[in-house]
Amino acid sequence: MQIEVYNMLADGEKLNITLEAICDSFSSLLWDVEYYQCGSFEVYIAANPRNIEIFKTGRIVGRDDDNEHFGIIESVQIETDAENGDYLTVSGRFLMCLLERRIIYPTCSFTKQTGYSDIVRSVVSQNAISADNRRIPGLSLGSVSGLCWKQTATLQVSYANLMEWIYTICVKIEGTANIRLVKDSGEQYKMVLDLSQGADRSIMQSENPHIIFSDAYSNLLSFSYAEDCSIQRNFAYILGKGEGEERKRTVYFDGDEPSFLMRYEVYADAKDMADEQQENGETKPIPEEEYIELLKERGKEKIVLPLTASESQIAVQSMQFQYNTDYFVGDHVTVEHQRFGLIQPKVQLIGMIESFDQNGRNLTPTFKRA
Repeated sequence: MQIEVYNMLADGEKLNITLEAICDSFSSLLWDVEYYQCGSFEVYIAANPRNIEIFKTGRIVGRDDDNEHFGIIESVQIETDAENGDYLTVSGRFLMCLLERRIIYPTCSFTKQTGYSDIVRSVVSQNAISADNRRIPGLSLGSVSGLCWKQTATLQVSYANLMEWIYTICVKIEGTANIRLVKDSGEQYKMVLDLSQGADRSIMQSENPHIIFSDAYSNLLSFSYAEDCSIQRNFAYILGKGEGEERKRTVYFDGDEPSFLMRYEVYADAKDMADEQQENGETKPIPEEEYIELLKERGKEKIVLPLTASESQIAVQSMQFQYNTDYFVGDHVTVEHQRFGLIQPKVQLIGMIESFDQNGRNLTPTFKRA
């Protein structure tokens, strides 16, 4: 496995990305792929004039065995040590962090049922692609895959951080977003934003081969599980435009209305949600029923499920399953620990840290209950 370093130069609204160097000698590499948040990386490498020249902030780091994830260097630290030598610590996040540089402005309003993929692509286009001097050079819309992105909603959003808002949508519908490099022409590259969804490979389905991590199969080396219900919120009161008792209001809950000890309430302030919209150049009020649906969508964002997380170390050289071949971050799998009689028939792999050092390669996954 080799590290690739790309030079990225912006010339106005144009972006030139070219392969600058290939590095196959480093002390360690951490490659953290996340499903519901921006992933990150860290390279620990000998400090010498050549490496200092190569690893500069603003450049892009990739791997020759991963054409989906690319990071942008955000931090470079030099440490000198007479005994252990001089080293560079190069770190950053994957390209989705570029969208963190934008907020959603002006207000984007979808008062008719619209597919989530169309909503996200429209908001990104308005704030990062076709927005004059706010555009991110070289960024374009890519592919959409997964049934979750066909779900529809009505919503209104303004002044939210673009990257954080996208991941909020991803959590809600169980999809993910990623920006990758694609070779355009010659040695030039462009950035494309893809929307996708993981596959179900658990024992709860029959379409895909089952992926099972278990101490019985010797592919589950360590295992931890935690559950926290203190953060749960399952009933939202949403108040929108107006003053005092005149404020427009509604409630939101999923399924049957929770009650008694099973009811965890939360307040959602939606006073910023406009009750008017621009239509054919005219300002018109949003119909009451449509505005109530917008309020419900705001309340839906406040719903918090009990926190469950499971961290493990799995066998890298497993003969059964190979990471990024048989399963991927975002997939649903099965995890069991037979010695404790514990089985999680369907959990989602929401993160995977690959680490490379003198001891070889390790995989540390993070699971979330489906």
